[in-house]
Amino acid sequence: MDVFEDIKTRVISGQFAHGEKLRAEVLRNDYGCSASTVREALLRLSAVGLVEFQEQRGFRMPEYSEERQHDITHMRIMLEAEGACRSMRHGGVGWEARLNAAHHKLSHIESRIGAMGPTDELAHLWMEAELEFHQTLLSACGSETLMEMHLQVYNRYRQVKADVDRSFFHLADNIREHQAIVNAAVSGDEAIMRKRIFEHFERHLMPDRPVDTAIAAMA
Repeated sequence: MDVFEDIKTRVISGQFAHGEKLRAEVLRNDYGCSASTVREALLRLSAVGLVEFQEQRGFRMPEYSEERQHDITHMRIMLEAEGACRSMRHGGVGWEARLNAAHHKLSHIESRIGAMGPTDELAHLWMEAELEFHQTLLSACGSETLMEMHLQVYNRYRQVKADVDRSFFHLADNIREHQAIVNAAVSGDEAIMRKRIFEHFERHLMPDRPVDTAIAAMA
């Protein structure tokens, strides 16, 4: 088992509570490894903002706040809108086909959740398919840096919304919004794409907080 990848999945998917202390000497028992191996993994996660580290106080999950959710959502909208529009310019038919395939996979899993209710297995499959869909949306943007930054922000976004994700409270909205994003991609209209991406995330922004002028123009 890859200790780093497994702990990363756990901190993103809500298996630890917001603000919970992460003790390497305790977590090592989950993996049958040394505490130093766990500390190394936690340090790597702290470098990308998924875990907080303070000297003398150790590692801790980030606290939840509406302000933090707003900030992460704001950044994700900017990166995703720009990456999607670049992909629309350069991706061509091949990119559209890959996006449709990723959306079909995601839609199938969302339909199963709607019919059967959320389970741990379906939640895990949904997280994988949802990431694949949004990465495919940006995959033809031509910027590795943008893709790397988007993945970091995406993981922090999933982490801050883990409690909501597990309930699938917005499942019907997600199904409709993912389809709208695919439709926008096929239309070739960048303004529509930016608007659909904004609509997908708008409910996670604080209504009384300012947003970037470029994002405000998407509304």
